[in-house]
Amino acid sequence: MANSVVVEKASAPPLPRIERLPEHVAVIMDGNGRWAERRGLSRNDGHRAGAENVRAVIERAAEHGVPMLTLFAFSTENWGRPTAEVDAIMRLGADFIDGHLDELDERGVRVLHIGDPSRLPESLRDRVAGAVRQTAANGRITVNIAFNYGGRADVVQAVRRLVADGAAPDEVTEEAIAGRLWTAGVPDPDLLIRTGAVRRISNFLLWQAAYSEYYFFDGMWPEFDAAEVDRALLDYSKRQRRFGRVPDGADAAT
Repeated sequence: MANSVVVEKASAPPLPRIERLPEHVAVIMDGNGRWAERRGLSRNDGHRAGAENVRAVIERAAEHGVPMLTLFAFSTENWGRPTAEVDAIMRLGADFIDGHLDELDERGVRVLHIGDPSRLPESLRDRVAGAVRQTAANGRITVNIAFNYGGRADVVQAVRRLVADGAAPDEVTEEAIAGRLWTAGVPDPDLLIRTGAVRRISNFLLWQAAYSEYYFFDGMWPEFDAAEVDRALLDYSKRQRRFGRVPDGADAAT
């Protein structure tokens, strides 16, 4: 595996008690390149540091009892980055699986992939499929890796499948589309976290995040540690989710 980039982190604080946890947390892991550039490192060093951070975040979420975590690792738009950077990310993905899959398996992590695998290098595609097979029986936490994923592409491919299935106009329903998304069978995220001091969702889970709660972290992804996981979950626990409705007896003006 490629050499690790050392990221100084404080030890994980005691696990706080959180009364109301999300069932599904989705994360846009942004800021690897900027984190590296600020330290005089290469962007590839930043991506490597970001990959190393994944394990700690997965473990902290699992310690809290969060059942599902979805990580936005590579978007359909990321192919537009310099070829050398894209190639490095692909190699890093393979290296991460080679170096950490057994550990994740031992810790009860179930790995799933969402997105279009067809454009991935064959070696990475095979590793992803192998990770899914190896961890299929695990139940401590499910981690969906969104690699070559885009929200618009997801909806388009779902509609195409619906058309190919011969659906009549009155059969084009939200349920029919949702059942053909790459996330079919996966509950919508309750909480969507974005790191990197950017406040947008960048074509991530556009359909699925319609009623997600959002949490923005002004630091970069390699800086998002166990304490920040705690803060995000605590913030979520204080929110009142209405899904466009109000409780019986509530003031309609509020």
